[in-house]
Amino acid sequence: MVELNGKVVIITGAAMGMGAATAELMAKAGGKVVIADYNEEAGRKQTQKIVDAGGEAAFVKADVSKEEDVERMVQFAVDTYGRLDGAVNNAAVTPDDKPLADMDVEYYDRLLSVDLKGVALCLKYEIRQMMKQGEGGSIVNTSSVSGIRPQPANPAYVAAKHGVIGLSKQAAFDYSPHGIRVNTVAPGAIDTPMLQAALVQFGLDPVEYPKQLSMLGRFAQPEEVGEANLWLISDLSSYVTGATICVDGGYTAM
Repeated sequence: MVELNGKVVIITGAAMGMGAATAELMAKAGGKVVIADYNEEAGRKQTQKIVDAGGEAAFVKADVSKEEDVERMVQFAVDTYGRLDGAVNNAAVTPDDKPLADMDVEYYDRLLSVDLKGVALCLKYEIRQMMKQGEGGSIVNTSSVSGIRPQPANPAYVAAKHGVIGLSKQAAFDYSPHGIRVNTVAPGAIDTPMLQAALVQFGLDPVEYPKQLSMLGRFAQPEEVGEANLWLISDLSSYVTGATICVDGGYTAM
């Protein structure tokens, strides 16, 4: 059984979906969880759910595309629990749906500001705190199978998720001398509110579409991604850095 033994972990985009599942698993494993999300109502509800189940959790409202919010988020973790040991940078917005020749520039900018710049900002302040503590740490960034293979009419999302993998490798390279591990999880088709919204947005069949996206013929549950995040944050993955783990039912191998 994975144990976090009191590790303090920030999880962005933790009000729902994969972030919420990750937060619950880490709290059950003995972690002290900081739930960061732009959706204050959902974030506080998720925090209370963990506390009611006997876990340790605190909520901070944050828009990861804003540097001042990210800096405040990390400081909140330190003020609340005294330190920072890990982070799962998971916050993202719904993929775009227009090819490059027709792209919505305003949405392109918004998506990259959250899905890519937001990860960079989180890394900046999380790494600073871990270096200050001088005891290393573990950071997991959420990419996607779209960071490995292109998808139809998703130029902003594909670019951002490719960028997350590159950022993670760079951070792993630069900060491994400080004992800071940085890895990426690339989920495939996960049954989350974002995916359900995308099915409606693109008019996709929820029964037939999973068969195109997985050797296993189904969508994954958020907890299946959460387990990968938990392992990478824990000491069980102590020799893993700069890696990208696909939680995709074999999609990228198809």
